[in-house]
Amino acid sequence: MRTIQFREAICEAMSEEMRRDESIYLMGEEVAEYNGAYKASKGMLAEFGEKRVIDTPIAELGFSGIAVGSAMNGNRPIVEYMTFNFCLVGIDQIINNAAKMRQMTGGQFNVPIVFRGPTASAGQLGATHSQALENWFANTPGLKVVVPSTPYDAKGLLKSAIRDNDPVIFMESEQMYGDKGEVPDGEYTIPLGVADVKREGTDVTIVSFGKIIKEAFIAADELAKEGISCEIIDLRTVRPMDKDAILKSVKKTNRLVILEEAWPVASLSSEISYIVQEQAFDFLDAPIQRITTADTPAPYSPVLLKDWLPNAGDVVKAVKKVLYK
Repeated sequence: MRTIQFREAICEAMSEEMRRDESIYLMGEEVAEYNGAYKASKGMLAEFGEKRVIDTPIAELGFSGIAVGSAMNGNRPIVEYMTFNFCLVGIDQIINNAAKMRQMTGGQFNVPIVFRGPTASAGQLGATHSQALENWFANTPGLKVVVPSTPYDAKGLLKSAIRDNDPVIFMESEQMYGDKGEVPDGEYTIPLGVADVKREGTDVTIVSFGKIIKEAFIAADELAKEGISCEIIDLRTVRPMDKDAILKSVKKTNRLVILEEAWPVASLSSEISYIVQEQAFDFLDAPIQRITTADTPAPYSPVLLKDWLPNAGDVVKAVKKVLYK
């Protein structure tokens, strides 16, 4: 297979779907003339024209609402936020309109929208530009929430998200757009709601998603030197969540560590912990450990930010704790 960047996988997914279906269009800040703030829509304006690749003002509430109305009238918009931190300006349209319209109209209107852009921290960007909000959206019935970690997953999942008849939150990372990975030339999709066992193991299950999963792989390599075998599950989609994949792995390894780049209170790791203790309690040989950011706004200081974020060392400690080592 060829090797391409994460941003190229995103661009390919959108372009292939737009060639297939003329009702699909892309809108957002700098997606057209500038080829995207992160170059994830490079070349799309030249191919599809200004009616289907639309630069918007800095007005997330406005263009999010336009997208909802457009979707109700038969189109399939892709809305790019420069960062999901900025979507908070337009979150009323996502939570109160996009997520609820199908139910509130008795099924008369579907809202096939993809809201996409980067989530979580990306270096020294300050507290208001460093928030991981996937648990906010995963808390909302009516939304599907996707957080891929590789170019292969990103392309296959984005194509499925675009074809989905319900609103999908598709969350990327500014620090992953340059990541490279193998992606096939031909057509493929990945179904939403299906996790992927990225690494087989026997001693402990590590569940994660998005860019922070890289720390799990670093930790697993270190632990392997000590004879500890880690199984790593990439959720890929956090709503709907692949509970069966988590439970199957826990029943094999009997230990669970959850790694998430988000605040601890009401986090997805809290939900996973509840699911496992309810449905696989008798299989656990140790209390579940979760690793999150510190329970504070993200600091700007690089020294403090390093301590604020979860890292491979935290994963190693958590794994050894569940193994009583």
